[in-house]
Amino acid sequence: MQTVTTFPYRVRSIENLWIPMPDGTRLAARAWIPEGADDDPVPAIVEYIPYRKREFTRLRDDVTHAWFAGHGYACLRVDLRGSGESDGLLVDEYLPRELDDGEHMLRWIGEQAWCNGRIGMIGISWGGFNGLQLAARRPPELGAVITVCSTDDRYTDDIHYMGGCLLADNLSWASTMYSHTALPPDPAVVGDRWRAMWHARMEGSGYWLEEWLNHQHRDDYWRHGSINEHYERVQAPVMAVSGWADGYSNAVFRLLENLSGPRMGLIGPWGHKYPHQGQPGPAIDFLTEALRWWDRWLKDIETGVEAEPMLRAWMQESVRPDTNLHTRPGRWVGEQSWPSSGVSTWTRPLQKGQVGGPGSAEESGRLSVQSPLSVGLFAGRWCSFTATPDLPHDQREEDGGSMVFDSDPLNEPLEILGAPVVTLRIAADRPVAMVVVRLSDVARNDEATRVTYGLLNLTHRDGHDDPQPLEPGTFYDVRVQLNDVAERFPAGHRLRVSVSTSYWPVAWPSPESPRLTVDTGDSALELPVRAPRASDDAIRDPGPARGAPASPTTLIRPRDYGWTVTRDLAANRSTLEVKKDEGEFIFDQLQLGMHIRTTEWYSHTGNDYDSVRGETESVRGMSRGDWAVSVRTRTVLTSDRDYFHLRAEMDGYEGDQRVHSHNVVCSIRRNLL
Repeated sequence: MQTVTTFPYRVRSIENLWIPMPDGTRLAARAWIPEGADDDPVPAIVEYIPYRKREFTRLRDDVTHAWFAGHGYACLRVDLRGSGESDGLLVDEYLPRELDDGEHMLRWIGEQAWCNGRIGMIGISWGGFNGLQLAARRPPELGAVITVCSTDDRYTDDIHYMGGCLLADNLSWASTMYSHTALPPDPAVVGDRWRAMWHARMEGSGYWLEEWLNHQHRDDYWRHGSINEHYERVQAPVMAVSGWADGYSNAVFRLLENLSGPRMGLIGPWGHKYPHQGQPGPAIDFLTEALRWWDRWLKDIETGVEAEPMLRAWMQESVRPDTNLHTRPGRWVGEQSWPSSGVSTWTRPLQKGQVGGPGSAEESGRLSVQSPLSVGLFAGRWCSFTATPDLPHDQREEDGGSMVFDSDPLNEPLEILGAPVVTLRIAADRPVAMVVVRLSDVARNDEATRVTYGLLNLTHRDGHDDPQPLEPGTFYDVRVQLNDVAERFPAGHRLRVSVSTSYWPVAWPSPESPRLTVDTGDSALELPVRAPRASDDAIRDPGPARGAPASPTTLIRPRDYGWTVTRDLAANRSTLEVKKDEGEFIFDQLQLGMHIRTTEWYSHTGNDYDSVRGETESVRGMSRGDWAVSVRTRTVLTSDRDYFHLRAEMDGYEGDQRVHSHNVVCSIRRNLL
């Protein structure tokens, strides 16, 4: 990334700013204010998240918010109630209290001398969620939103469930927040009350996985905060951004289709990152793209954004299944509207072992599959942070336990944009079963690169609100929608559809090992085919990434990431270990040290469904001089045919002395999951 140090406006930075709430709670914020704004007020841009503005997101905030401030915006990075230096407790995601606070926060900002009352919200992940959620409440100050890696549907496309299947990232995320919400505020900001605030957080923030597992279907818990319940409430202009390696790209297409106000979609090759820090690359000059959006909707400057295609997407070129991919080759393509009249459906029947060719007749026949639990060990993460080799490996590792359909080699290149669908006439021998469908690009040397995939809990075949058990042996017609994608398949390559009954540890397995039978006479692959266009050559290239300088740091111990699959053949046990050690460093200006280390293990024995186990350990610590605190957590999730079994423990340390400890032990009945 190119670091820019000269801007149109000089910027005054405020390390901590208190925003009062009506109940006396104060939210803590960092602020970047253009000089002269007190006399000539400017619009404001807000990022509202729980990730500790003082240190955890400090470097990212410097790069982003100082850039916007340098171009004439008052910028605030606000920590949610119960996080960072903010008062109170944070006890779950997107609660009404959070959104109420958000409205009061916007009102307060709009009343400040340096703000002209017009405000935009930006955020990635959590901040992308609540930006949309607040837009649905229509606070008068909120004039535009940029939502990155977020969703309009908390049940369908979030880290908890996919296709009615429980994601293992649900455990990972709950464990992350278990330790994160337990960290204390900085005594340098809140003074002597830091210790009381810390103990209140460790005791009262809770372990959220228990709540999430108590809502296994799409009920009112998930409808709250899902703006797809009432798209019409969102009138503010929305730029929706994601990446093909991210878990949230599907929402961009739904937002473009269903919102009625000004909207724009941008999807690159990235994982769960802002595009100016995107991996795999190319990272782009996203901050300038965002500035054009803000200038148009917060300053009424004609920047040309309305003349841009509604959707800009990175059409990915074929690559080998390389999980350490640094740059994804491709090109930008654009659509003036979505759905697009320029995308047509290419339908091919699934025959015995084959994806039929053009005009091929349906061939009735029955194929069955009962996958080993090891299918999924090489699948990567549901949501890639591209911090470890968390992209999918060669799919031949998975296809041996799957039902496979291959096309003939393509006579010419084929490009797709949108969501492939596989229709299946399918039966199971158990009342609860999942089906996993993958679409892969098979090269001439038979290497198979996963392009996209979909999951469906077959009890959710008619919707997620009221699932119904399967009648063993009865055939059902189901549609498995795969994740949206843009991909170019070269001539000579083959398409592969793979069907399996498990995908562990991407998703938690069914209660028992099911056998699925597919009637090929009524099953097909539907692809959203997009022909290349000359107009794509005129799409403006965003250019390489730029940003403001980050705060200086001193490295004590470097990062250490790892992703290891171990198979103990004597014990017939397979384990995926994910190591994410962020190292140890000091923020020089604050003289504040921080270290973060998390390890996850996902394992099973043979094809014993009762042996599936997910485990995490996390250590987070802060220090300054003689002051040092840390929080250590460990969580274990197992299951049997009828229950999920959850154990979690937390220990808080001041120096070497343990000052807090508690345990969570519970069992939660499975409900068609």
